This record gives sequence, structure tokens and C-alpha cells, in this order.
Amino acid sequence: MFIPFFLSLKQAGIPVTLREFLALLDGMQAGLAEFDVEGFYYLARATLVKDERHIDRFDQVFSTCFKGVEAVSGADAVNAEHLPEDWLRKLAEKHLTAEEKALVEALGGFDALMETLKKRLAEQDGRHQGGSKWIGTAGTSPFGAHGYNPEGVRIGQETSRHRKAVKVWDKRDFRDFDDAREIGTRNIKVALKRLRRWVRDGAADELDLPGTIRSTAEHGYLDVKTRPERRNAVKLLMFFDVGGSMDDHVRVVEELFSAARAEFRHLEHFYFHNCPYESVWRDNRRRSERLAVENILRSYGPDYKVIFVGDATMSPYEISHTGGSVEHWNKEPGSVWMRRLTDHFSHVAWINPVPEAHWQHVHSLVMMRSILENRMFPLTLQGLEQATRVLSR
Repeated sequence: MFIPFFLSLKQAGIPVTLREFLALLDGMQAGLAEFDVEGFYYLARATLVKDERHIDRFDQVFSTCFKGVEAVSGADAVNAEHLPEDWLRKLAEKHLTAEEKALVEALGGFDALMETLKKRLAEQDGRHQGGSKWIGTAGTSPFGAHGYNPEGVRIGQETSRHRKAVKVWDKRDFRDFDDAREIGTRNIKVALKRLRRWVRDGAADELDLPGTIRSTAEHGYLDVKTRPERRNAVKLLMFFDVGGSMDDHVRVVEELFSAARAEFRHLEHFYFHNCPYESVWRDNRRRSERLAVENILRSYGPDYKVIFVGDATMSPYEISHTGGSVEHWNKEPGSVWMRRLTDHFSHVAWINPVPEAHWQHVHSLVMMRSILENRMFPLTLQGLEQATRVLSR
């Protein structure tokens, strides 16, 4: 049954041999991945892939050959009592058609939604599933997880699905972007070079060859001259949106971060979620160690260039309303803090990984672009060149 998989790998240009294929079959006979698709994936990758360059092609072939196969434990497949509870719950997840989703109406705005949630918390006395009112799983209720509602409060769901939540009442764990990623960053570095402004400062520790030649000719003996190393004097602040819908863009944002880290000596970075509010942070593993945005405004002068990186895809309330943040009760709307930042820093641009053709369909993105006076650019080489022109003015 695995021969078509083996032949597909060879057709994709992966140098897999018969010996490696037999090693895979030996592993299967030994029970290393019995009734477990994920375990089989890692076993197959370990035995058939000899070079990490071929992992992407292997993943594509594996996905095509085993599409739709579910991971099931062999010991528990015949005994439903031992199936994991979270799996059973997700089996009840309701998939609505586009017509059904259009029939689900919002509760009437942010204030009405929060007031209704308070009433539900006070009245509910047990777990519910598949309904349209109570806090639970599946269904069309505005409160809970694994269901659908155009304006809801997400509770007890590990990842975003439809990205319609107005509030998220769960622990939020993100990871830092990798600024050491080098794959695919070369063209981004070229696009960012427009922002460089060279100056010579510091100790004179670099050989000045033209000066040495000139001075030697003038004095008739070898007269070695040195000069300070030429450095990029541009000072840059980068604010990265992290988590939620930005999970879809981690790779390309890491490439941008890596390229910027290599090009700019004076670079400081901060993280926020969806929209900057009164505080940001430097390390996603220590999000409790917040930095007040007011302190950033006092610490960094208007000569700093500022780049925001994010998809600007969120509930519009996060920009326009007090308490609109999905993670905390913000005392001032996100638009207030964005205007404070754009008023203080005269050179500001927003880089958006979402294709520009989709921008007009996202209300929050249109709002954020208006605040920035259209200084929002797509995360493409052309978009980066446009952003650097604006920042260089």
C-alpha cells in the first residue's frame, strides 16, 4: 500500500532508495507508528529524507498521498470510552454554509455583547454544547468555542478559526520572531538598503587607502592613514503584531526581521497584539514585563524611523472603543495610542503581509490605514521600496 507513496517521492525528485523504503516497512512491522498518521509521518521522514532541503517536497507528497487520513489509536479504536474528551468535543464542531452564516446576526454592538455575557455567566449552571444561547462548544452562541458567530467572545479554544472574536478570554502564549532566519532575506535586504545613511564615527581603526596613497606621495615615505569605519546612522524602531491571525505570516515576517537586523545597527523592536495600546513588550515569553508606550515616546526622539508590521485584522472595536482589546480592558481606544505614536514620530510606515487586493474587505484594516494617512504598504519587494521612500523623506 506504500508503493505509490514511494514512487511519488521519486517522481518529486527526492533521492529515496529501495533500502530506505525497506527500512520504513521494517519500522511499520515493528509497530513504531501503528494506527497513528502523525507517528507514521515522522517515521517516514526519518527513514526517507536524507537532506533537509527535501523536507518541503516530502511534506507536499505526504499531504497528497494521505490526505483525509485521521490519526486513531489502535488500542482505543474499538472502545469509544477511551477516546480523548477534547477529540470528541471537536467532532461536534458545527460547519455552517455561507448562507447559514449570513443568517447568524450579531447581538447589536460591543456594549450589548458584553452586557449579555455578564447575564449568561450569572444564569448558566452547567456545560452546554451545540446551542445558540449559552456559553459552550459548537453551535451559534456568541460565547464559547468551536462554533460560529460574527461577533463573539472566544472562551476555551486554543487557536483562532473564523477570526470574528471581539474578546478572547484565554491564556495567550506567543513566541518571539526569529531574527536569525536567512532563507529568502537577500531581496528584502536589498529593498531596505534605501534607508541607509552612511556616516563615519568612532575610533579611527579602518585603513584609509586613498589618504595613505596621497600622504605617502606628498611626504616621500610611507604614511599610513586610518579613518573611522563607515556605519549606517539610521535609527529604527519596529513594532510587530504577534499571535492570532498573524500566525499565518510568521515566516515572511521573520525574514523581514532578520533582514532589518542585519541592515540596521540602531534597531529596537517591540511586540503588540492587534493594536498598540498603553504598553508593549520585548519578549513574548515574558509578556508580563511591559514597557509603557509613554516611556517609549520619552526615550526615543522624533528622528527615529518607525515601522509597524501587522495585518491590521481585528475587531473594529479594538481601534475605536474603550475596552475593545481582546486581551484586557484598555482605558483608551487603540486609535488614540496610534495617533500619539504617529504624532511623535514623523517618519512612520506600516508593512502589511496581507495581499493589497484584500485590504478593502477588512473594516479594521481600512480604519488603521486611515489613521496612518495611507502610509500602509504590502510586504512585497515593491511595497518595501515604497515604504523606504516614505521613511527617507
